[in-house]
Amino acid sequence: MKTRVIKNNCNPTWNEEMTLFVKNVETPIQLTVFDKDTFTVDDKMGEAEIDFKPFLKCKKMEMKNLPNGCALKRIQPSRTNYLSEESSCIWKDGDVIQEMILRLKNVEKGELVVEIEWVDVIGFRGLSHVKL
Repeated sequence: MKTRVIKNNCNPTWNEEMTLFVKNVETPIQLTVFDKDTFTVDDKMGEAEIDFKPFLKCKKMEMKNLPNGCALKRIQPSRTNYLSEESSCIWKDGDVIQEMILRLKNVEKGELVVEIEWVDVIGFRGLSHVKL
């Protein structure tokens, strides 16, 4: 899956919403950032991963009627995740989201700002069967 190309910008903002089908919550989502070259192969600018497990633990708490912005859990950056700073699972508009800033690996510097949420799809089991 690809985002649109942002031309002539060292700090692009995509503001794109993407829907991914997650088969296995144990497998992190891998993100790779490339530049766009016209006459040569695009260069890899860095990569990061999203670990869904902390977020899904918050989602499975099945909280209700909380004020917007209420933090349910704080996740600290560590050597085992790509977080560049503390991330929070937050109650927003009747659901749980997680906002995070991911540190890009294999690059001198760079970060991705990401917000995730879980959407149940009709015909699939949802989170009730997921063991964390």
